[in-house]
Amino acid sequence: MGNIACLAATSTSEPPAAASGALAPVGGVAPSTGVAPSTGVASSAGALHLPASEAVGEGTRPRWWGELLVVAWLAVLYDTVTNLAPAREALALAHGRALLSFEQSLGIDPELALNRWLGHHHTLGAIASYYYDNAHFVVTLALLGWLWWRRADIYRPLRNALVAINVLGLLVFWLCPVAPPRMLGSGFSDVVATSHTFGSWHTGSLATDADQFAAMPSLHLAWAAWCGLVIWRLTSSPWGRVVAVLYPCSVALAVLSTGNHYLLDVFAGLATCAVAVALVRLASAWRQRLA
Repeated sequence: MGNIACLAATSTSEPPAAASGALAPVGGVAPSTGVAPSTGVASSAGALHLPASEAVGEGTRPRWWGELLVVAWLAVLYDTVTNLAPAREALALAHGRALLSFEQSLGIDPELALNRWLGHHHTLGAIASYYYDNAHFVVTLALLGWLWWRRADIYRPLRNALVAINVLGLLVFWLCPVAPPRMLGSGFSDVVATSHTFGSWHTGSLATDADQFAAMPSLHLAWAAWCGLVIWRLTSSPWGRVVAVLYPCSVALAVLSTGNHYLLDVFAGLATCAVAVALVRLASAWRQRLA
């Protein structure tokens, strides 16, 4: 069912949560103290920090079935928006052409050049297609599962940010459907479909379960930005910080070159993540004022 349905894979059991102070650093991962490392955390990553009182009060791991209820709710919202797609195809295509034309007027339209280049390199196209289809699920769910399992002290605000990302994305998909470049013609090719990758959401029965008019914003980028923030939050290792930055960049290259998103979708995805984080901080401050 696309990005949202796959969140259900994160939780299967609920052993007792370890005391946050008892976790030892592993591979550069900071001890579970609920406090960010003091070695130059970027302001964007710092935006996810909660006041100490809330971190202490919410240091227990939430029950797995409660998390699955959140996933089910998001899945229902996603299905509702997806069911509207057939009736809005003309509108979505018009929005896609308008968006591409706007980019061209600004001279910021690398999509076609990247797509044509990748289309002439079959092996790289297959790799990019598998990366596009699977990496954002695997990386996002692995990080979410790790947070739930080992970092209950910071799990809730980070999970809330991911939920907010999806809600914001679904709201835009509903209000303004946008067809991706691969559906416009104009020289674009669907690299994922032509690569015949296993488990593709572009062909076969899975295609009907995915919203094909959900180009703006790019939830691939929003999820990748969230992953970057989580990695930055978990580690003070320089190499870990490099990975936190490079991962969203690699996802951006994949979604552009496979013809699935516009450059402005990428920026919108990053903005969606930033707004979601800001909303979590505002909600946290509001709850503390009421306490």
